[in-house]
Amino acid sequence: MGARYYCANSENGDHIDDPSEDALFMLIDDLNDADNTFVVIQPDEDDPAWFASVAVLDEGGYEVVRRDTTRREHEVTTETSIDRIANDLTIWMAARNLSGRPTRQISEF
Repeated sequence: MGARYYCANSENGDHIDDPSEDALFMLIDDLNDADNTFVVIQPDEDDPAWFASVAVLDEGGYEVVRRDTTRREHEVTTETSIDRIANDLTIWMAARNLSGRPTRQISEF
């Protein structure tokens, strides 16, 4: 069975379905500038509408890319804190439209 919502894949072949913030931290912490330079997180579906990636920078730190075509978002930032990256990505991904997940409905009584 595949991921329910999204999956993370690193250059060295590590794969995690529906990664938690801690799992993202571990994937990013395992990145290096030799043979495991990036991790990509995206919905587990054909032609995903959004993705996020984290890549090691030669000068140190990480480049974080967030792209969501349905919202016309494309943001590229640099960061040195793995904690902050994992937390920010977890929050950002929670706001994405994911197939199979019920949409949030607000009702007034």
